[in-house]
Amino acid sequence: MATVTFRNVRVFPGHGSALLPASDVTVDGTTISSIADHDPAAAPGDGGASIDGRGRTLMPGLIDAHWHAAFTSISPLVALLADPYYIILVAGQQATATLMRGFTTVRDCGGPTFGLKKAIDEGVLPGPRIYPAGAMITQTSGHGDFRFPNDLPRDPCCGLAHIEKVGAAAIADGADNVLRVCREQLMLGASHLKLMAGGGVSSPADPLDVTQYTERELRSGVEAAENWGTYVMVHAYTPRSIQQALRAGVRSIEHGHLVDQETVEMIAEAGAWWCLQPFLDDEDAAPVPPGSEGKFREMVTGTENAYRLARENDVKVAWGTDVLFSGDLAAKQGKLLAKMTRWYSPAEALSLATSVNAELLQLSGPRNPYPGVLGRVEEGAIADLLLVDGDPLADIGLLADPAANLKVIMKGGTVVKDES
Repeated sequence: MATVTFRNVRVFPGHGSALLPASDVTVDGTTISSIADHDPAAAPGDGGASIDGRGRTLMPGLIDAHWHAAFTSISPLVALLADPYYIILVAGQQATATLMRGFTTVRDCGGPTFGLKKAIDEGVLPGPRIYPAGAMITQTSGHGDFRFPNDLPRDPCCGLAHIEKVGAAAIADGADNVLRVCREQLMLGASHLKLMAGGGVSSPADPLDVTQYTERELRSGVEAAENWGTYVMVHAYTPRSIQQALRAGVRSIEHGHLVDQETVEMIAEAGAWWCLQPFLDDEDAAPVPPGSEGKFREMVTGTENAYRLARENDVKVAWGTDVLFSGDLAAKQGKLLAKMTRWYSPAEALSLATSVNAELLQLSGPRNPYPGVLGRVEEGAIADLLLVDGDPLADIGLLADPAANLKVIMKGGTVVKDES
């Protein structure tokens, strides 16, 4: 594969609080082969292609650690009723848009994305790397059970519900059934498993405060994942649901906005990850289904306290957006990252979305579909790179307008955008 050198760039390596001095960064094939002090006397194009950075910032590709590639930009009704081929075609379009926003990797947190991942990996269409969870695993009446009331009670003669047939959710009750559906997702290619451990905002049937699954059921999923060398993430907001999940051996807590001090100390002691989202009741709030407005308001009131407790207790925090059902909001993915400066410095926020999130991805162990170093600009790392017109450490808001400010996007050594 071609050699490409970014000349005269200021590097944000994915960590730290300052840009490196003017550098020349060479990519050989899919990885970064060298980083050297900028040599103004070097002939352009020596050893391959050359991109003149003009003193701009070169940084790692962004990683969204809580993404739903299949359901990002369609409505809830479409997700429940539409032809699955239509859903995936829209998801493919959105995957390309995600990459063009500078997000070269996403950790998918539930949905039928195995085929989409394969198509991207094979070059059928451009898109980010996808770490897939497969179907969201839920108890009856849980956060992933989006059946209509007239679908109940389940009739064994009628087979699976539509959401199960398309791979959006897997409804399983009892430890044995949870074990079975977890094994099915692993067989299909899941890099990790997603279980619903508590109530949610977008699901109409379950109150926010309810605890879902028993510890034994959650432990069954954890054992299935551990036997395959990977881990379980859980959707949970409340102390009771989070504490039960931690006792079961869950390694990643998603959301958790209603935590208390005791629960955060348990997360830290367990060495688990806490993937928080900057949910606020502002102009960028996610669309809320009718009847869930109260649950949304309750959830966002805990956001400030959650980030405060996370910082005070030195928890391993990851960053994700959890955009659902809104193409307009998906287009603001970079703006949602910029909102993190409410709690973190720009350098800390950028580290979360690059090297820190990359560390979380390593929990997949041998099920990691993309072995190698992600989220860093260093020799030997995978060449996922963004050339930013400006200094995002001084103005992280540059990432809110990727069309204007991302001059080059490279994924795995391949340039997918070049306006240098």
